[in-house]
Amino acid sequence: MKRIVLIAITFFAFTCFVEAQEFKTHKIVEGETIESIASKYLVTPFDIYALNPDAKSKFAPNMVLIIPNSKVKNTEESSETKEVIGFKKHKTKRKETLFSISQKYDVEIEDIKKYNTFLYAENLRKGDRLRIPRFKTIINKVSLKNTLKKYKVLPKEGKWRVAYKFGITVDELEALNPTMNAVLQPGDELNVPNIADNEEKQTEENYNYYEVQPKEGFYRLKVKLGLTQEELEALNPELKEGGLKAGMVLKVPADVESNLETNNVDLDNTNLANSIKNYSEKEIALLLPFQLNRIDVDTIQEAKSLIRNDRLLSMTLDFHSGVLMALDSAKQLGISTNLKVFDTQNQISEIRNILNENDFSGYDAVIGPLMPSNFDRMANALKSDRVPMVSPLAQAKKIYDNVFQTVPSRKQLRDKMIEFVKADSTITNIIIIADHDHKTLSNTLKSHFSNAKQVYSRKNKEGKDSFYLLTSDIEHLFVRGKNVVFLETENEGFVSNITSMLNGLDFDENRVRIKPEDIEVILMTTDKNRAFDGESIQNMHLSNLAFHYPSSNKVFEDKNDGFIKAYKSRYKVAPNKYAVRGFDLTLDVLLRLASNDNMYEASGSDIETEYLENKFRYSKKLFGGYYNEAAYIVKYQDLQIVEAKQ
Repeated sequence: MKRIVLIAITFFAFTCFVEAQEFKTHKIVEGETIESIASKYLVTPFDIYALNPDAKSKFAPNMVLIIPNSKVKNTEESSETKEVIGFKKHKTKRKETLFSISQKYDVEIEDIKKYNTFLYAENLRKGDRLRIPRFKTIINKVSLKNTLKKYKVLPKEGKWRVAYKFGITVDELEALNPTMNAVLQPGDELNVPNIADNEEKQTEENYNYYEVQPKEGFYRLKVKLGLTQEELEALNPELKEGGLKAGMVLKVPADVESNLETNNVDLDNTNLANSIKNYSEKEIALLLPFQLNRIDVDTIQEAKSLIRNDRLLSMTLDFHSGVLMALDSAKQLGISTNLKVFDTQNQISEIRNILNENDFSGYDAVIGPLMPSNFDRMANALKSDRVPMVSPLAQAKKIYDNVFQTVPSRKQLRDKMIEFVKADSTITNIIIIADHDHKTLSNTLKSHFSNAKQVYSRKNKEGKDSFYLLTSDIEHLFVRGKNVVFLETENEGFVSNITSMLNGLDFDENRVRIKPEDIEVILMTTDKNRAFDGESIQNMHLSNLAFHYPSSNKVFEDKNDGFIKAYKSRYKVAPNKYAVRGFDLTLDVLLRLASNDNMYEASGSDIETEYLENKFRYSKKLFGGYYNEAAYIVKYQDLQIVEAKQ
């Protein structure tokens, strides 16, 4: 009897609790999912799990769930959009400011800058000619079943911050906004859950935000973020109730930002072809050193000979052929291009002539010139008009605000190699071999790998570098397991000496007490220069040592690829690396321009694109332009060069 009374009291108390909190109950039927139930009651799966923790492991038909109140507002939302219908021309007068001009035409300052992009980098000056947008305002009453509302992205807000604010995952945010930009810009309008303003989570500038990946637990997050479970729960109290779930957005300290950039950005899947929204014709200038003034077009045999023997001309023609192929590919995606090609003649004087005779202010991008000095002259002349300058094959001498440096620097490649080695937990031993000109680099590597052993090339009697070592100098340094040998030099003879020696090492079982087959030797360098490509260097030796090095490009081997077939059909030869480079780079420029209003807005550091042999991820420097930070680690394998993956 007491037991019946106790059950009745418990049930009565539970019923009163549910009624007092105005919760509902729901009996699961066959075919329902936690997401469909959450959608039905206008709540999130996290809300249901918080009150029904058993549902995570025992979700089944006939189970009764407690459903919390919906935080969705039950009001109609107004959607207001502006549409550009034309432009007015305005010539800036003395003492005029952006504010006074915006007041005169009743537009936002940001809208003036958007359509006069040079104002992002330059101050307004007397005589500047501006395009002032004219808008029409469209107001719609939308209900979307009262589940969604429009939200305008604030400055510095990315996908993670917005998702965190509205209690949803990044995937859910993207599902609500299928045409959302890869990189959010201030003013972008998004569909978000229509929760009351006081239910929105506040994002804070001194914190960052991290999306929990599938199968990540507290231990893995501690390794990745350096935060314990207690620290994460203190920052995210909801974890105590519902635990970790894939897709959750967590608030984390700002100093873990570098981890987020490398571990949390879905770089592999950035496909700008799916984000095309700007279908205006793209104005592209291409400046290459054809040096047509040297070619007698009436003498075919002489022209052919010049093409065969002039390396610069051959490289130029190959790059140009890749550019034309990229224009065809872009056209198939609906991107039209007006390409104007200029012959720089590889002369600074011709650059001056081109600048004097042409107006480049209306171009969306300028690719080239190839030579650094010519490129710098052009970039400096166009920086006031904020015309994007793309350096295709070489390092620019000065990276102005309008420059896109597409070739990673030596330091960026070196850092990529160091990160690759650090990420390999199977390495048991590191040996750094260097000549005396590379002592600084050797010490830099030593600072990253404190247990590494350093060896320098021998000197002669006069104290000068002899660029060689003896087997006895290094054979005792190897241990059981994976031995990585860094070789840092620009001397071909030293490369030949070390690669031959490593191939011929005979580990004496009695002396080192290790079976030779238990010792693996892998050769690496942070800078693969011409010394590694010399005639005395045997590729078989490099292949035997699985030679690893960082590179701005990889080797594309799929002979059945559509580009390869189309190129062969058009030019009757297979494309070389310069043709592929021209294709990859030009297609990337066109897709970036088509995915946003201009090259600058389409080059956020969380966008990494990859094509046949090249990939691009630009980072804007505080004082300067945009640097490509994307690179590969490649290796010799079976006498071929392939991408090295961990």
